[in-house]
Formats: sequence, structure tokens, C-alpha cells
Amino acid sequence: MNHPDYYRTMARYNQWMNQKIYACCAELSDSDRKADRGAFFKSIHATLNHLLYGDRAWVGRLSGQPYYRPQLGQDLYTDFAELCQARTEMDATLIDWVATFNPQWLAQPFEYTSNIDKTTRLLPTWLLVTHLFNHQTHHRGQVTTLLSQMGLDPGITDLPWLPME
Repeated sequence: MNHPDYYRTMARYNQWMNQKIYACCAELSDSDRKADRGAFFKSIHATLNHLLYGDRAWVGRLSGQPYYRPQLGQDLYTDFAELCQARTEMDATLIDWVATFNPQWLAQPFEYTSNIDKTTRLLPTWLLVTHLFNHQTHHRGQVTTLLSQMGLDPGITDLPWLPME
């Protein structure tokens, strides 16, 4: 998939879903957001931090402006309002960034070394950008499940319901 419109749509979808999820999370107490709920990153708050971490790491890597980050799994923000602000800024950055995409850039190979297993890989750029958005969807799904278990409904999450510009 190397059509720039796909990534523009995914960046808008990402922003829309984050707004919905963060609105639900704002209804929770800090202790409820940070409680260990048995998710991969334990809490809702830690999962939201991980999503931001992943976005910063991948955008930095792919844009040639590496993100110097704390250790994987360490919260970037302990304060929810600061995390919200950083998420809003990252979503705007993603929208601006994908607006620069062209098929040639997406088709070119991209070499990187994983922070997880230290393996160097050479993959098409489009695959890595697709991973960025897939990663977001995966972990947001975990958050929506946890919110649902707590009686909070973020509403429709399906792509066809994305508000059109």
C-alpha cells in the first residue's frame, strides 16, 4: 500500500479515535486510569503512554529526526493533562507528516535497527508506516476493551464512520 491518501485517512482516523478515547479517559479518576487492569502495559494510562512513545519513535525514525526516548515501558507523562496535550500535538504532527508522502518515498526501502531485538531490517517504507497505524489500532483496541469493562463507551470506532472533511 503506497497510496498517500490511505495514510492521510489513517492519520485522520487516528486523531478522531484518540479524541474519543481521551474523552472517555477524562471521565476516570487518575487512580482508575493508572490501575493495573491486566492489559499488556497493565493500565490504561501506561497503554496511552506506549502509543505516544511508539508514534514518536516511528515518526522520528522515518523522518530522519530520531526520538531520544526513555526506556520502553516507562511512562512519558505521569500527568493525564500533559499526556492529553502531547497526544493532541502528536496527532497534528502525524496529519502534517503524512501530507508530505508521495508514492516514490513510500516505495523505497528503509533500513533500521529495532530497539526491541537489535536486529537490522530492510523493509519497504510503506510497510513501516502501515505498522505505525496498525500498532495504534491494536493498542487502542485494548484501551476500548478496558473502558468498556468499566462501563464507558467511546462510541462507534469503525472507519466508515470517520467524519468527512
